[in-house]
Amino acid sequence: MGGHVGGEEAHEAQPLFETEVSKGTKLAYRVYAVTVLIGICSIWVYRSMNIPTAEEKGRWAWIGMFMAELWFGFYWIITQSVRWNVTHRYTFKDRLINRYGDKLPAVDIFVCTADPTMEPPTMVISTVLSVMSYNYPPDKLSVYLSDDGGSEFTFHALLEASRFSKHWIPFCKKFSVEPRSPLAYFAQNSKPEDPKVAKEWLAIKKLYEEMKCRIESAIEKGCISKDIRDQHKGFSEWNSEVTKQDHQPIVQILIDRRNPDAVDDDGHQLPTLVYVAREKRPQFPHNFKAGSMNSLIRVSSEISNAPIILNVDCDMYSNNSDAIKEALCFFMDKERGHMISYVQYPQSYDNITKNDIYSNVSSAVHKIELRGMDGWDGALFCGTGCFHRRESLCGLKFSKNYRGELNSLFNTTKDSSVHDMEQGSKVLASCSYEKGTQWGKEMGLVYGCLVEDIITGLTIQCRGWKPVYYNPERTAFLGVAPNTLDISLVQHKRWCEGMFQIFLSKYCPFTYGYDKIKLGAQTGYCLYLLWAPNSIALLYYLIIPSICLLHGIPLFPEVSSLWFLPFAYVYAARNACGIAEALACGDTLKAWWNSQRMWYFRRTTSYLFAFIDTITRQLGFSQSAFSITAKVVDDDVLERYEEGTMEFGTSSVMFTIIATLSLLNFFGFTAGILKIIWGYGFAEGLTVQIGLCLVVVVINLPVYQALFLRDDNGRIPSSVVFKSLVLASLACLIPVY
Repeated sequence: MGGHVGGEEAHEAQPLFETEVSKGTKLAYRVYAVTVLIGICSIWVYRSMNIPTAEEKGRWAWIGMFMAELWFGFYWIITQSVRWNVTHRYTFKDRLINRYGDKLPAVDIFVCTADPTMEPPTMVISTVLSVMSYNYPPDKLSVYLSDDGGSEFTFHALLEASRFSKHWIPFCKKFSVEPRSPLAYFAQNSKPEDPKVAKEWLAIKKLYEEMKCRIESAIEKGCISKDIRDQHKGFSEWNSEVTKQDHQPIVQILIDRRNPDAVDDDGHQLPTLVYVAREKRPQFPHNFKAGSMNSLIRVSSEISNAPIILNVDCDMYSNNSDAIKEALCFFMDKERGHMISYVQYPQSYDNITKNDIYSNVSSAVHKIELRGMDGWDGALFCGTGCFHRRESLCGLKFSKNYRGELNSLFNTTKDSSVHDMEQGSKVLASCSYEKGTQWGKEMGLVYGCLVEDIITGLTIQCRGWKPVYYNPERTAFLGVAPNTLDISLVQHKRWCEGMFQIFLSKYCPFTYGYDKIKLGAQTGYCLYLLWAPNSIALLYYLIIPSICLLHGIPLFPEVSSLWFLPFAYVYAARNACGIAEALACGDTLKAWWNSQRMWYFRRTTSYLFAFIDTITRQLGFSQSAFSITAKVVDDDVLERYEEGTMEFGTSSVMFTIIATLSLLNFFGFTAGILKIIWGYGFAEGLTVQIGLCLVVVVINLPVYQALFLRDDNGRIPSSVVFKSLVLASLACLIPVY
């Protein structure tokens, strides 16, 4: 008997998750890091020892190159600090189920949408249905859709989804469907061969297509018919005075799991489903997604008050029906679970082409950089696909005495009527509720920044909590990645702008996080917060060597000099390491090259404008603006994306910059080759500059095609061609000092 009890105790003592520090390639990596650092320092020494005299041409150009190389070296050191502590996380889901059974905690799931045009309601409800169908007790699931667009079309779609869920959820569980988004599932799967399964498959698909048709038909008509309005009292909230930016709070509980009639086709209970549109008035700041999330935190506390919160964007459907159980392994571990504030899954996409032309998903970032941050207990909160402990999200500071009881909060209002909960929730979703409170400061997501998720994660960590970055074998969430260059650049401009704002604010990791989080985590945050200043150094490195080449002014040592070796080694070693990491993480060689091209495009456009906008905002000349990424494109654009052809097609100023830089470097490379042909040879010390221009020219091959060779709608418009030719020609005439 004693042995049996001891066995049970040993079983109870087993951890629900394990953390492993990557050791396999550590020695090789450290040799690489140390030697590259020596090379960088040698370049700095060369620059400082060979500054031209005041009488020589190119003195200030040389000093500028020195400053750019100092920045590149500093930023490289920050990058490497993240890679010193890469971790891997493993969970033991079976242990969780065996240990806790039906004592698992409740989970509130927040799905956020903002615009029914940019984010089609059929896509939104597919995400909602995917999270309603988790392999988790439905009596402990509550799903909230936050509609910041305040659209009756989105409400109509959710009402349709609430009815379809009665058929969809049992179908998913009966046949172990993955993914559980109907939009994704039917797009990826054809009719099964088994006749019995095929019959049910066809029946559920027919129901889905009919629902989708009703939703899209109402949107095409531009109004909700009286027949539909009469189906639910919630439609009375919309009248002629309701607009996207001016409307009262709307809270409608479409499925109340306490209702005995709220069951699916198999008689099993359905999860709670709630529609929320927080109040918006022109005279009140709405704080974008952060305001929406904070409103959801309060509304959910009135209705379900689950201790665990999952937030997902409306285009990030669940791709793993066991993701909740895997995340709970971290929160419920007896040894370390009480310290964990949130579990962040990576952002992944289902529309990535083989070679990822826009570098939407860099596997090396997910498998190395973000895991490196995790190793320093500094995992980023990325805004979607994240499980939170409600108390830590609401401002609670971690203390050694905190044990984190996860079943103490749930269902505090179980005796309230649906009407009472809806009315009470409307107060919490009003514009004036936050006035004079700590919401947006010490409670909920932090306001005042375009990337409120990053800054919120930092503040939570500074309260003593430990975050987790978890990248399982089966991707937990899949979304829609940008499929045009313009959308990709605008998205990165918003991210970069918000992150640079954090660095310049009181939340700078080196000051706000001092003595609160590890130094490795502080520098890791700055790897992303300092994207914007990269643009200045890179632009200088792309423009000045080309212009100096045109004027015959050397800025690098000749290939016969020993000083050439550190330049060559740093360039070769960094690219070799990048290729090795990309291939080891599952990327193709072409995907790595595409990532280099996008690195170049983003830093010369998105990051440049982010830098300018942030500085002007700091000086009080402009205000924050939030842009929603479009999820729908034309068929011909989609076809070019799937073929791996870059999409330009608009007269964006970003494309003007890209085209101008490509032409300037082409002019410089051509001039360098002509100098060789005309007998100047390599003695002029311009070889490295010619090589640098050649690299830029090769990177820009798709740009030259879009400028001069393509005739489809994705080419660079003629107005941009003309402006870039003029600007590049004028740049060639700039004097060098």
